Amino acid sequence: MEKIMIVDDEERTLALYERRLKRKGYQVVPLTEGRKALERVKEEEPDLVVLDIKMGDVDGLQLLREIKGHRKSLPVIINSAYSIYKMDFKSWIADAYIVKSSNLDELESKIEEILTTD
Repeated sequence: MEKIMIVDDEERTLALYERRLKRKGYQVVPLTEGRKALERVKEEEPDLVVLDIKMGDVDGLQLLREIKGHRKSLPVIINSAYSIYKMDFKSWIADAYIVKSSNLDELESKIEEILTTD
């Protein structure tokens, strides 16, 4: 069973993603605090990280760089409500960039695509 870490400071979003991904058969590690994510990546060794950018306690793009610095091969999907960050070169090290939506089909499809090609 693949393990997905979701890092998002919005608890409702996190709960929705967790429910949907568990139904798809994934093990889910939800985190509302971005500053704990790198430590938890080291402990949990997820197969994929879904990462928000704008979080209250940490800059998601900085966290992305730290995660990739720790484990370059770990797939990270940026999942942000702000499409403007897609143009920021700091986001380009992510494996995918999905704009948040109430429809999770695109995110679920990208997760499946990444996990089946690894």
